[in-house]
Amino acid sequence: MQTMKQFLAVVLVGTALGVAAANAQSLPGGFVYLRDVDPTIMQDIRYATSNNFVGQPLAGYQAGECVVKREVGLRLKSVQQELAKQKLSLKMFDCYRPARASADMVRWSRNGKETPAERRYNPKLRKADLFRLGYIAAYSGHSTGSALDLTLVDLTADNSAKFDPAKVYADCTAPVESRAPEGSIDMGTGYDCSDVKANTASSLITPEQRKWRTALVAAMRKQGFVNYFREWWHFSLPGAGGEAYDFPILPRRP
Repeated sequence: MQTMKQFLAVVLVGTALGVAAANAQSLPGGFVYLRDVDPTIMQDIRYATSNNFVGQPLAGYQAGECVVKREVGLRLKSVQQELAKQKLSLKMFDCYRPARASADMVRWSRNGKETPAERRYNPKLRKADLFRLGYIAAYSGHSTGSALDLTLVDLTADNSAKFDPAKVYADCTAPVESRAPEGSIDMGTGYDCSDVKANTASSLITPEQRKWRTALVAAMRKQGFVNYFREWWHFSLPGAGGEAYDFPILPRRP
């Protein structure tokens, strides 16, 4: 397990890379904007907004853009092409994550507060336990470009419902009608739900929800992606990672 000292070293090195990348108006390490690979893949990059478990945009997310390693993007494009035949689409919640954003999560977990909005994401657990139980990692595969958070969208359904920050929603394990809308297929819990119900093989979901989780895992597996058993939305591509980066996610140039 990486020590905090090693993690901070990665952040410092990555920050230097980030400055160089920003000045050059390009992405380092073989990263690309997913929109440049497949603009049909939907995106709702939650850590660039306040609609996430921390309640505010995370450090390094200066644009709501999915950034991926080129190989990862090409494989996602292949997944999307197969899904399109079924009138389905991928929706990306998170892709490359600057290392400084993971540091933001660490600070959040130690701030000693438990707000109602935060409890929507971890209704049965204390935030301080989320790292120990494996729901959040101080060192994330997202920062290497090998990990993704995503779901499925039924293109024939009404996906118009939007998140209202002024509204009080039920927690992430509640029925889909009561929890915060995500404009996607009901997988049994909301995104980033720290609960056993979010475990991919959970027995606490309906047959319909299980069918869709199985369909998502199968579609991703065909292109070599592996699911993380605690989170139905989390996938990684073995061998696509490497060093962790910390360059910021900037607006994509048209």
